[in-house]
Amino acid sequence: MPDSSPLSPVIASVTERIRRRSAPLRGAYLDRCARAADQGPARAHLSCSNAAHAYAATGADKDTLAEARAPHLGIVTAYNDMLSAHQPFERFPPLIRTAARAAGATAQVAGGVPAMCDGVTQGRAGMELSLMSRDVIALSAGVAMSHDCFDAALWLGVCDKIVPGLVMAAASFGHVPAVFVPAGPMTSGLPNDEKAKVRQAHAAGRASRDDLMAAEMASYHGPGTCTFYGTANTNQMLMEFMGLHLPGTSFVNPGTQMRDALTAAAVSRAAQITALGNDYRPAARILDERAFVNGIVGLMATGGSTNLVLHLPAMARAAGILLEPADFDAIAQAVPLMARVYPNGLADVNHFHAAGGLAFLIGELLEAGLLHPDTETVAGTGLARYTREPRLQGDGSLAWVDPHEGGARVSLNDRILRPATDPFQPTGGLRRLTGDLGEGVIKTSAVAPERHVIEAPARIFDSQEAVKDAFRAGALNTDCVVVVRFQGPQANGMPELHTLTPLLAVLQDRGHRVALVTDGRMSGASGKVPAAIHVTPEAAAGGPLSRLRNGDLIRLDAPAGRLDAPGTDLAARTPATPDLSANDAGCGRDLFAQLRRRAAGAESGASFLF
Repeated sequence: MPDSSPLSPVIASVTERIRRRSAPLRGAYLDRCARAADQGPARAHLSCSNAAHAYAATGADKDTLAEARAPHLGIVTAYNDMLSAHQPFERFPPLIRTAARAAGATAQVAGGVPAMCDGVTQGRAGMELSLMSRDVIALSAGVAMSHDCFDAALWLGVCDKIVPGLVMAAASFGHVPAVFVPAGPMTSGLPNDEKAKVRQAHAAGRASRDDLMAAEMASYHGPGTCTFYGTANTNQMLMEFMGLHLPGTSFVNPGTQMRDALTAAAVSRAAQITALGNDYRPAARILDERAFVNGIVGLMATGGSTNLVLHLPAMARAAGILLEPADFDAIAQAVPLMARVYPNGLADVNHFHAAGGLAFLIGELLEAGLLHPDTETVAGTGLARYTREPRLQGDGSLAWVDPHEGGARVSLNDRILRPATDPFQPTGGLRRLTGDLGEGVIKTSAVAPERHVIEAPARIFDSQEAVKDAFRAGALNTDCVVVVRFQGPQANGMPELHTLTPLLAVLQDRGHRVALVTDGRMSGASGKVPAAIHVTPEAAAGGPLSRLRNGDLIRLDAPAGRLDAPGTDLAARTPATPDLSANDAGCGRDLFAQLRRRAAGAESGASFLF
């Protein structure tokens, strides 16, 4: 295991700032969790009738459950076969029950949570439910755990809103140990850059729909997580950096002997860390300020998804911790970009894992003093455990070993993964933006340096479809900053606008200087076109974007962290007030209307729960 250097002053300072800011809220949260833990194992308080209902369908485990001495594990699953990443979870409950019995425990599916695929809903009305679904997942998981029968919980989820929602629920039940159990990425298919080229060719009219369909099906081709480094795979990185996965669990393909062995090991570990044993590790103890800072460090070092800038504050708030945009910016300036995975490079997550993956990254960052080394994790105390990799032994057992066998730590492919002393960029892949147009964020890791500053006239749109119509009409063949407003959480749920990426990339490839500015989201697949996103206050709340007009000069300056409309007196203008009633119905949107009105701003996570 690597020796860690003294903690970076920047990381220490940001952590202390978060701790002081959060102290009253965090203190109340920990007191609540401690009171729940002091009540002892929840099943001891069930009446005979309550217990009989809980155990009625448990078959061979019924007698063990009735004795109430063995650890009982709750399974909260996001299984459905609409999501390729979640389809493997179909077979997990019986595997988990078998592994629990082998560990002297029992396990039960406590409940399921919804899980929607952003890849299916991109550019469609359903995408307007996407961000809101995170909070619904937290609520649904809360209902599952409300049976109050479990000594530990196994959380089965992978994708964009699902893991953040599950973490929020795990934090709410902070006295219960929580082990997150992933399913792994699909095997590599058509390279992501080739798929992107076909998408751009189709947008430009040079490829047919049949060509596009063939490319997409060759890319998204089987069970497992999509292989680009989007939100789903950023979530998996986060769970290891924050100590909620077992080490080396994130990027092992589904349906393999190693995947099943890791799942069984997660079950065994969950049984070991309940309050019934000698190594009680409640979720509240793991989800502290240091864990969230470590997660942000991982986000910056890997050039991860911009969606996590929204999700991490909501996740932290559930654990009594307050994160602010300035925290992300300060950490980004202190942490080098050490990975190149599509859309930040040509490799996919399978290539990243083969090059050394998270074990290499965590080892390097610990040695550079950029991670808190002493955090609590589900595997034990100390993040250095996550520099070891799981290996199957000759007898089929699982062991965690030093991948470098005591020698120097090296990347197996320095085009994908580099040491902290020789990174791809000296700073992380995200920047906070402030200025005349509000506050937002930009992902720079996939954007060429010569495009980090864009100054051009604004083209104003109130919907994605209007942008597409203008593109098809040839009205965007010029330098421009495309502003798509009224896309914030209160306006229409803050959908991703990723279907605009191919169009804007075509304009950029034609030689135009273009950028996107929006109070909506892009996605974990944000690519080579500079995009100022999550702009707050949002236009629907009277934010500055609502006062822009076509032709206003906009300057996006990522190195300086600025987003301005130079020479324009926005305060003197009346905000635009378009008719947003079409957002209130169709595809379930009417069910979410009241929740949208309660949503907080993007800077604090856009949650309707807090």
